[in-house]
Amino acid sequence: MDNTLELYYESAYIKEFDAEVISCQEGNNAKYEVVLDKTAFFPEQGGQTSDIGCLIDEEQKEHKVLHTSISSGEGLIRHITDSPIAKGTKVHGCIDWEHRFSNMQQHTGEHIFSGIVHSRYGFENVGFHLSDSEVTMDYSGVLTEEDIRDIELEVNKAIWANVEVICEFPDADKLSTIDYRSKKELSGDVRIVTIPGYDVCACCAPHVLKTGEIGLLKVVGLQNYKGGVRVNILCGGRALEYVNSQQNIVKELVSIFTTSEEKIVDSVKKLSDENISSKQKLAEAMDELVGYELKEIDPSKEDVFLFKPSTYDGNTMRKMVNALSQAHGGYCGVFAGDDVENYRYIISTGALGKDLKAVQELLKNEFAARGGGNAKMIQGSIEKLNVQELLNKLEQL
Repeated sequence: MDNTLELYYESAYIKEFDAEVISCQEGNNAKYEVVLDKTAFFPEQGGQTSDIGCLIDEEQKEHKVLHTSISSGEGLIRHITDSPIAKGTKVHGCIDWEHRFSNMQQHTGEHIFSGIVHSRYGFENVGFHLSDSEVTMDYSGVLTEEDIRDIELEVNKAIWANVEVICEFPDADKLSTIDYRSKKELSGDVRIVTIPGYDVCACCAPHVLKTGEIGLLKVVGLQNYKGGVRVNILCGGRALEYVNSQQNIVKELVSIFTTSEEKIVDSVKKLSDENISSKQKLAEAMDELVGYELKEIDPSKEDVFLFKPSTYDGNTMRKMVNALSQAHGGYCGVFAGDDVENYRYIISTGALGKDLKAVQELLKNEFAARGGGNAKMIQGSIEKLNVQELLNKLEQL
């Protein structure tokens, strides 16, 4: 079987085409693998997800193309469809152009970004992923926030300059003279994508004709990754959607705080400081209340179990348990919750050094508790707890 003719190399702007079904095999999950004699559907490769769209047969029935893949070393492109198409059928292919063009914007934007990183800092792009929701690039060295801002501006200047994007398969002699970026050693026909003044890179994917079609590039994430950095970008329509979403968040905050955009950061900081202060005062008041409550417990009691509302946090529960363990020799525990929510518990052993194994087994075996710990302290949670039944069982230990 001959290789599938790849129409997207003739032009990335072919949106529709006619072809013939060479084979159709049933695949997984009630899907079908359709091979055509030629296609404009770009298959998943090079870190980029595939084109999607549809194939319309001679009876005008539409078959959705959900995914496209290429067989390694075989040269056959398989279109994953939602229904079978008989061998020999003439079909009309339609690319989901909005999806394709968005990928072209993202990928060409990545080339400019990576080309600038390489020329300025000498770092290699060692990882690339382009999906419907994100674009990530992994670089072999560290870039700072300031570096990223400078690169982002330079990329957008390249976009505004509307530079031509040249895609070609140079012959062996010409290829040997080209200094191009590549993640791996290549042989045979090598496709080179050149953005004059910014990047020369081996790449198999469709690209825009001129950089102005990218519209805009926005960096939306930066993190340290495997000794280098991972950068997240969005281009074109995706970048516009991101900027709009951020602007909507600011507008909503402005409305909530009844302030201006210029003052919104100060308003949020003020609220945050007030919240921290309130939490600190609440914690101090809770500590004082706990102190009073613990003084009321008979000091001669060995085992003490307290049941508190679900508003008691883990830190307060632990403080109570530690204080109880210092004043009482037996099992000392705090349960916080109610009949609607789970009960959380922390239990320790006092000066008598009672082993908590018996308590842990009781809670797990008879109350389906989930948790763990050691001989001195255990913690976990219990659903739908009958408090009185639990107390009765604990008193029998």
